[in-house]
Amino acid sequence: MVVASDKKPEIEFPDGPAPTEMVITDVEVGDGAEAVPGGNVRVHYVGVEYDTGEEFDSSWNRGESIEFPLRGLIQGWQDGIPGMRVGGRRKLVIPPAQAYGPAGGGHRLSGKTLIFVIDLLDVR
Repeated sequence: MVVASDKKPEIEFPDGPAPTEMVITDVEVGDGAEAVPGGNVRVHYVGVEYDTGEEFDSSWNRGESIEFPLRGLIQGWQDGIPGMRVGGRRKLVIPPAQAYGPAGGGHRLSGKTLIFVIDLLDVR
């Protein structure tokens, strides 16, 4: 199986205000099977806060990829991963409405724009 990278991605600190719409950027396009809405995906990922650049989660730090159904994830992942191919690396900039909702929503990331870099390792 081809993987986008065997190395944890570095996320550059963004310039300017956070976008109000989700931004999807293919860092590397894969050539494997395509992720479909509602499917299961196995990924490696890193997530940082847009405003601070602070990393809040990373499968790389745990030393293993993770597999889950897309329908159980935040809307930004449900919308941003389908169409991606195995072996690819994609950057998602996700505004609060597609992440953990507005500030005061009860989650520590509520009200925050998030950046994820996701390596798609497998689909089912």
